[in-house]
Amino acid sequence: MAFREEEIYEKAATIGFPVLLRPSYVLGGRAMEVIYGEAGLLNYIKKIFKQDISFPILIDKFLEDAIEVDVDVLSDGESTYIAGIMEHIEEAGVHSGDSACSLPAFSLKPSAVEKIKDITETLCREFHIKGLANMQYAVKNDEIYIIEVNPRASRTIPFISKATGVPVAKLATKVLLGEKIKTFGLGRSFHINYFCVKEAVFPFSKFTNVDPMLGPEMRSTGEVMGIDLNFGMAYAKSQIASGQNLPLSGNVLISVKDEDKKYLNDLCGSLIDMGLNILATKGTSEYLNKYGIKNKEINKVKEGRPHIIDALKNKEISMIFNTPSGMKSLKDSYIIRRSAVEFLLPYYTTIRGATAACMAIKALKENNLSVNALQDYYKRINDI
Repeated sequence: MAFREEEIYEKAATIGFPVLLRPSYVLGGRAMEVIYGEAGLLNYIKKIFKQDISFPILIDKFLEDAIEVDVDVLSDGESTYIAGIMEHIEEAGVHSGDSACSLPAFSLKPSAVEKIKDITETLCREFHIKGLANMQYAVKNDEIYIIEVNPRASRTIPFISKATGVPVAKLATKVLLGEKIKTFGLGRSFHINYFCVKEAVFPFSKFTNVDPMLGPEMRSTGEVMGIDLNFGMAYAKSQIASGQNLPLSGNVLISVKDEDKKYLNDLCGSLIDMGLNILATKGTSEYLNKYGIKNKEINKVKEGRPHIIDALKNKEISMIFNTPSGMKSLKDSYIIRRSAVEFLLPYYTTIRGATAACMAIKALKENNLSVNALQDYYKRINDI
């Protein structure tokens, strides 16, 4: 929802709150939040006003349906070593600490990856970075947007080091002590011929009444890693490690926002081909029926019994895909997401997460789960 600058000032002035503007879209301030509509803006301002009147609101444009990318890089002021380019599973807007990510990228075009490398090297050179830095990008319609440039080590450095076997933090220390990157024999960037997936671990089961919906504020308390030659299997391993036991049969409950319905044809087709059944709330069911996709409509709680909670209690649901849009939709579907936590069901609140889950289920159905030592994967790097 866009607001003119004068409208923002006027609304904030009604309760005496200072506003710092970038473009005229709202993302957040001290407590980050995606704002939907005028009512959402006023509620957010009132909430922040109660916490701290002196802190300004930072206005940012929210880029929807974009792929977020994390890049960790080491620079000595002359040369750069791109330690890893990680593609987020969840779309931009979910905090990088809460999003699963894949090393290497699993869906980005090679041309986009090369352009990201060029931009990263330019940023390191222009900012005279010495040591570690983390860059965050968003990719949408082949356009690359710079989100952040952080001249520091990132939380993903341990993940990259374990994934590649390169002691990135140790090398960064040597650079800060005066050594040059060219003496390490690493080249421009590091390539692996397998997939490593980092997944976040959340404490939602320990906090009742907390909405497990992911957003711009970090809520995870840990992370795990899955590794395999196949992306789907690597993602499956990360889900198992984080407590998400993906079903190989049963019913999948789907309730998605209008913007995500265009992805349902392929998504539901894949689920049905794998032998899973579709349960859908009214709006989603109507869309699926329009395209002849087999499904069974199920009531939301407010629509009367038998409804979703009844189906959960009867163990008739094996997995949940729920992507709400707007404050009203968030509130209406809260019980779906919260029930997934209470009934220990795997659930996904972004369409990209749901798509990755389908890829993982396909990998589990087609292949046996295997375990190999990290050293076995490192040996493969020498074969590139």
